Amino acid sequence: MAVAATHVGGGIADHVHPEPQGFIRRYVFSIDHKIIGIQYLITGFIFLVLAGLLAEVIRTQLMNANGGFVSNNTYNEVYSIHGSAMVWLVVIPLMTGAFGNFVMPLQLGARDVAFPWLNMISFWMFPVAGLMLFSSFLMGAPVAGWTEYPPMSLQGEAGTSMWCAAIFLVGISSTLTGMNFMVTILKMRAPGMTLTRMPLFVWAQLATAPLSMVATTALAGALAALFMERQFGVPFFDPTKGGSPLLWQHMFWFYSHPAVYIMILPAFGMISEILPTFARKPIFGYKMIAFSSVTIALAGFMVWAHHMFTSGLAPFMQLPFMLLTFVIAVPTGVKIFSWITTLWGGKIHFTSAMLFAIGFVVLFALGGITGIFLASVPTDLHLHGTYFVVAHFHYVLVGGSLMGIFAGFYYWFPKMSGRMMNEALGKWHFWLFVAGFNGTFLPMHWLGFEGMPRRVAVYDPQFQFWNRVESVSSYVMTIAILLFFVNILISLRRGKKAGPNPWKARTLEWQIPSPPHYYNFKHVPTVYGLPYDFSEPLPYRGLDDELNDAPAPVPAGAH
Repeated sequence: MAVAATHVGGGIADHVHPEPQGFIRRYVFSIDHKIIGIQYLITGFIFLVLAGLLAEVIRTQLMNANGGFVSNNTYNEVYSIHGSAMVWLVVIPLMTGAFGNFVMPLQLGARDVAFPWLNMISFWMFPVAGLMLFSSFLMGAPVAGWTEYPPMSLQGEAGTSMWCAAIFLVGISSTLTGMNFMVTILKMRAPGMTLTRMPLFVWAQLATAPLSMVATTALAGALAALFMERQFGVPFFDPTKGGSPLLWQHMFWFYSHPAVYIMILPAFGMISEILPTFARKPIFGYKMIAFSSVTIALAGFMVWAHHMFTSGLAPFMQLPFMLLTFVIAVPTGVKIFSWITTLWGGKIHFTSAMLFAIGFVVLFALGGITGIFLASVPTDLHLHGTYFVVAHFHYVLVGGSLMGIFAGFYYWFPKMSGRMMNEALGKWHFWLFVAGFNGTFLPMHWLGFEGMPRRVAVYDPQFQFWNRVESVSSYVMTIAILLFFVNILISLRRGKKAGPNPWKARTLEWQIPSPPHYYNFKHVPTVYGLPYDFSEPLPYRGLDDELNDAPAPVPAGAH
């Protein structure tokens, strides 16, 4: 019999249950956080492929100034579902659901999350919501973009109501996951693991959890109101009936700006694990990185209206939101300078994970710089509806979040599978992806300055050359991602055996077998230091027999 245990405040309250038998119980309706993390990973990658194919439809349409690949209405549907799927079905579930579930309890020294059954339910809401979102194509998909501003979203086909229901369901899943993670981190740490001894990826998840819990309620309210107005005529947003379209914008961006940090904070945590491991140096400024994550999470709620400078927001309201947006760049800058200092003088090993981590730092920093442009009211008034915004958004969420996902996957794949990824294919993936990414999104900056509007199916022929460069470059990105999936399949079948700790890393997940046992740890370890000082012995006790095959102990009286 295997054991799952919950340890609270340094003690252990045992929740004993046998390891499930049979394919359905073990791999479909599993309550094991590691299996659930892999389920999120597989499902998120499937939606990444689907959303990526929609992106290629967009780029193929824009190869020619007069379009012609799809109709204008179909184009509007495609870019609306592409944006919605990438945000709610790819980046957020992969960041929190996949990596958070698999890695965070192991790094805490826990045997599972606080509420395993709730964890399973949270996952199964996610693919159902994804099927609902993509099925909206069958009834007329939404056409107002991933933001679905009224009054346009009030006039759309029935698929817009399906969009509301799908995103609402994803929000419930995200809220439950955030609650589960917060309780797990605060109550299930191994003895001796104080808050200031936690790995930085755990800190990132701790900062993200309340964002998911609090911000999503604002979006849920907005989605419910839009759904009720569409289906039952309740006049929330229709100005002809006394409603306000700006109400939707306030509610939507009160969620969606914090959502940017839901999508990027876990990536910050991943980078903070990868860089010291492959630089063989302690992370620089551990507490500053940890506390800056909390600062970003709190400040994220105070800047939503910088998305609304062109909406008629009163000038006396524009100035504080502009200044607060400048201020929120400070804790992010703390992280970037800490990462650079960590690399300085290190013995750097350029693995695939390290390349993606360094690429993340560079591309996300560029995206942050362009964000300063848009935080300035006069500049934003000129650039708001242009391709400059598309460029900025993708440098943050593709150059940032997706690069972080790739870095984390290459780093933790040996722990998940017990096998190593092919490093040669990984490096081809990196260089092709970076080249294709910059070729796709860098020219959008100057197209935006020249006035090319976003969300258009046809455009002025003067912009055609750079749009063709972008489209061809996007195909290179697609080839790179295809290579990534080929690498996964090859590595799963023929990859070199990884062993427990191929990277010689120091966090707890690397001190147990790869893949981990069902019960994670035979004995809950005791922690007495930080995991980032490579010149010191491992700061753990109780790990001496983790790598032998003896089963986990069953507490006396367990059934």
